[in-house]
Amino acid sequence: MTESVTVPQPHGSEKTQRENAEGGFVASDALTKNLQGVLVDFIALSLTAKQAHWNIVGPNFRDLHLNLDEVVSIARAGSDTMAERMRALHASPDGRPAVVAEQTSLPVFPDGEITTHDAIDHMVKAVESTVATMRNCHDEVDSADPTTADLFHESIGQLEQQAWFISAETRTPK
Repeated sequence: MTESVTVPQPHGSEKTQRENAEGGFVASDALTKNLQGVLVDFIALSLTAKQAHWNIVGPNFRDLHLNLDEVVSIARAGSDTMAERMRALHASPDGRPAVVAEQTSLPVFPDGEITTHDAIDHMVKAVESTVATMRNCHDEVDSADPTTADLFHESIGQLEQQAWFISAETRTPK
């Protein structure tokens, strides 16, 4: 008999308690919500890229296999940067698996083996979805905290470059 799994209540909106000499800027609820959305998409992207990395088969396997690890590295660094930024702004990041699964905007990646060509299409969509999350909340984040928006800029540039690298595998010149 299997037990039903209850998704934990997300805690990304909780503020941390200030102690000692801590002061400074405190993220608004809106800023915290936006950063939480970016955080879960980065975490989901790293997991999706690893799923693809482990299960691709077909032409250009080795190149795509290695390229997917680059996406994983960017996504892991991005998730760490977002989570630590949230902590610096007295917000509590929530990267628990059930929360990530519930909140991510990334499309579901297929299970099992997948051809390199199909994986390319899925991965480009996953990367573009992560970028879209940042772009969709960028102006609101920039208005509240330009420093955090600057962090978005670097991540967007890196991810858009990866989408181009990956999609070039299946493009043909005009």
